[in-house]
Amino acid sequence: MASHENQIFGSSVVPFRLVFLMWLSFTIEFYLGVDLGYLGIFPRTFHGLLGIFFAPMIHGNLGHLISNTFPLLFLGTLLYFFYDRIGGTVFFNCYFITNILIWLFSPRASYHIGASGLIYGIASFLILFGLLRQDFLSLVISLIIILVYGSAFLYGVFPTDPRVSWEAHLFGALTGAVSAFTLANKKRIRNG
Repeated sequence: MASHENQIFGSSVVPFRLVFLMWLSFTIEFYLGVDLGYLGIFPRTFHGLLGIFFAPMIHGNLGHLISNTFPLLFLGTLLYFFYDRIGGTVFFNCYFITNILIWLFSPRASYHIGASGLIYGIASFLILFGLLRQDFLSLVISLIIILVYGSAFLYGVFPTDPRVSWEAHLFGALTGAVSAFTLANKKRIRNG
């Protein structure tokens, strides 16, 4: 039992570290009265390149931060727990490639902040990977993600609210999908 708990704890380390940085950034903004939004992705500008690294850590308000915290912890832990051999690759792709695509192709000349692109990337990966692999466990994970996030997932990739970066959602979903297709035939996806 302790080994299983250690594995769950180990699987949550990367998501918890990012969530810690998200909350730390928000706390700094709140207590020092500074706006770190300039660390977001501003498409096709030199200073906007910083956002490729920092945008997922910056959030507009407490509601935005909370709405990114729980899905990131849940989906990130699932990713690393069930697919520990490829979890780092998927997380890296969904973090950086998504942000690069936003910087390159977003039509909006405004800052993009938040971790939702990463969240959409991981969710997209988990859904498609299970459908492509078609092993029992991966299919169950796909079904759980569809049941929990399905309608919000589909709704979020379309422009509905000018304050929400639907581009991050769309590019995240595409990055996760490409990662799933790329890794679907990999023989070893789990240790043990």
